[in-house]
Amino acid sequence: MPDGSATAHVYRPKLVSVFAEGYGLEAFRKDVTAGLTVAIVALPLSMAIAVASGVTPERGLYAAIVGGFLVSALGGSRWQIGGPAGAFIVLVAATTARFGVEGLLLTVLLSGLMLTLIGLMRLGALIRYIPHAVTVGFTCGIAVIILASQLKDLGGLTVAGPEPGHLLPKLATLAHALPTLNVAALSVGLGTAAIIFAVRHFRPNWPGMLIAVFVSAFAAWLLGLPVATIGSQFGGIPSGLPVPHLPAITPGLLLDVLPAALSFTLLGGVESLLSAKVADSMTGRKHRYNMELVAQGIANIGSALFGGICVTGTIARTATNIRAGARSPLSGILHSAFLLVFMLLGAWLASFIPLAALAGVLVTVCWTMAEKKEFAVLLRDWRTATVLLATFGLTIVDDLTTGIVVGCAMAGFLAVFHRAIPKEGN
Repeated sequence: MPDGSATAHVYRPKLVSVFAEGYGLEAFRKDVTAGLTVAIVALPLSMAIAVASGVTPERGLYAAIVGGFLVSALGGSRWQIGGPAGAFIVLVAATTARFGVEGLLLTVLLSGLMLTLIGLMRLGALIRYIPHAVTVGFTCGIAVIILASQLKDLGGLTVAGPEPGHLLPKLATLAHALPTLNVAALSVGLGTAAIIFAVRHFRPNWPGMLIAVFVSAFAAWLLGLPVATIGSQFGGIPSGLPVPHLPAITPGLLLDVLPAALSFTLLGGVESLLSAKVADSMTGRKHRYNMELVAQGIANIGSALFGGICVTGTIARTATNIRAGARSPLSGILHSAFLLVFMLLGAWLASFIPLAALAGVLVTVCWTMAEKKEFAVLLRDWRTATVLLATFGLTIVDDLTTGIVVGCAMAGFLAVFHRAIPKEGN
């Protein structure tokens, strides 16, 4: 079976290729099973990412349903699952705090247009060559920032005024709020994380996140625990998709959100192609990188039109899709369809989910997201360690874009510097 290397640059969705090669009932059965499995994982995670990003939980579901459908239908990978990702939490939260939800939707729309343009200009190969140390550095930095952003809900803390965006001021504010610690919320959050880790260890094929959220919500309701829930905080979630519409667009707002849109585009391109590369390594096939970027761009445009947050390729859900036996992009399309069914039939149940439980879900995401072994390996060489620590440090104290740009610049300088030094014996 060819690995797809000869057509990696072609603008043809993998779904078209799959059907052209022949698609049977057995493959469809496996895609249905994989799609359902991924949907069960994506359901609590999409809501958790949305809440952590400073928007209502249904906006994460809109992104997973609409964006996930378009990524799989048009993408250049057979197994890529699109949807909201933890890596975007910091950027989305900062954009929402500054420009509001309409500004966020415009940013997502603009980012989608940029990603589409990058793919059409055949620049996908350039994004794929971002140094490994930079990727590990910003990924670990994002994991630290997300963890810090969940401490408030995890402990049920009451903060006077808005919570600071930057890490050090945020930690100082949360430290001052410690006297307001809600032991019940903390127990729910830590219990949720513990259940997820336990299920992952003893029953890795079970949907640990969904089980943990269900148990926590049921326990909180049964015991009447004084914890904030999706219902008390947001009034529940709608039981369906909204009518698509363009976000508010003015020349001034367009210029204001442009830097954020560039950051969304950079991270979205890196994250989606990194996820596609992981899928390649697990399956022995090759994704079509330019087609993938075009699909990611269109998916973000679609998500913005339906009121969803940004979309990218998600490594954990893509890996789950492959392990569940997916055979084609149809599994990703079915994952979106199952999420829509869950939303139509069970939206009222989401009202009972404690915010501390969603924070517990993201604690486990942070632990998995931080590439701890790779971080330790890269520290062994002074060149990769320099790039890694610079990217990591700037990501947590300044912002993601600064970390990536400076990290890439340092990696380039060190590569030139290393080649400029003659080897011994020459």
